[in-house]
Amino acid sequence: MDLIDLGNTTADEARRGAFLDQLCQQLELDFASYATQHPVTGAVQGYANYPEEWKRYYAAQGLQRIDPTLWRSVRSIAPVDWERFSDDAGFAAVFDNSREFGIPAQGLTVPVRGPMGDCGLLSVTRACNREEWRKLKRRIVGNLQTAAVHFHDSVMRSETVTLLMKMPAISVREREILQWVAAGKSQQDVGDILSISHRTVEVHLRSVREKLGALTTPQAVGRAVRLGLISPT
Repeated sequence: MDLIDLGNTTADEARRGAFLDQLCQQLELDFASYATQHPVTGAVQGYANYPEEWKRYYAAQGLQRIDPTLWRSVRSIAPVDWERFSDDAGFAAVFDNSREFGIPAQGLTVPVRGPMGDCGLLSVTRACNREEWRKLKRRIVGNLQTAAVHFHDSVMRSETVTLLMKMPAISVREREILQWVAAGKSQQDVGDILSISHRTVEVHLRSVREKLGALTTPQAVGRAVRLGLISPT
């Protein structure tokens, strides 16, 4: 699972980086970040105004694989205070060393969902005592939710993300085969139905598994259904 920094691309992305800086200045925050996930590869893509040293460390350690501010927050529909992760081993692994980079282990993640099933996560941090944090959080949470929607919509409209998240180029024949497999047909059955050899069926299945980033054919079928490439049976 890769980590892609979208902040190293075009001027449009530079403006989004400036947006995070302005958000922090206006709402009295230390740092902010935005993340979304590629629907097929699972790669985490995003922006952050964290120090470069922390971003390099985070990526080098592959912390996006275990960071509960990503994987647990994405299942929520409401803002998630990181205090909820105090007993999470993944959170400790991510943030035990973060203070060495000036990153507080205190923050809030705001999930936002789009019309196509896409989800973005706007996270913010602030180093202060718990009482100050609770007061600040109550005061700014509405602004953060508005900012999260604005930022997510902007990112989803961008050419960069459109290219990164475009649907896999599945051929008509590959869709046919996957649809029959989803209906419970064996490779031999599919070959007979489509008047091709079962070896040809396997070649197409191997190709579609690679395109969908799937290890198994059932996994490829599941991803194809979720992406709307084939119909559920």
